[in-house]
Amino acid sequence: MIQIIGTKKDRETAKAIRFCKERSIAFQLVDLSQRSLSAGEWESIFSCHQPLSLIDSESAAYKKGGYEHRLFDAKEELVENPQLLRLPILRNRGRVQVGYDETTLSLWGGA
Repeated sequence: MIQIIGTKKDRETAKAIRFCKERSIAFQLVDLSQRSLSAGEWESIFSCHQPLSLIDSESAAYKKGGYEHRLFDAKEELVENPQLLRLPILRNRGRVQVGYDETTLSLWGGA
C-alpha cells in the first residue's frame, strides 16, 4: 500500500490521491493537518533523502519564518515545522518519492 503524506488542501497531494483512486491503487493518506509523523516515518524519509532537499523554499511558511536569511538544521526544522515539506511525500516498502510523480505511482501500484 502506498502512503501519501500531505494535506487535503495541497494541489499536488490531491493529484496523487485522484491518480490512485482512478486506477484503484491502494493508498493511505497521512494528512499533516490532522496528525504529525512518527519518529519511524521521519527516519524512513530521512534515510532516502537529505533533509534540506525536502524543504519547499517557495512555501509561505519558509518565507514567513525567514529561513532564506538564517542558518538552521533542516532535520530539526522539518520535524518541528512539517509545513516546510515539499508535498506530497510518497512512501512504499522503504522507498520514498518527494513530489507528485505518475510514473512512480504506476510502478508502485502495480507492485
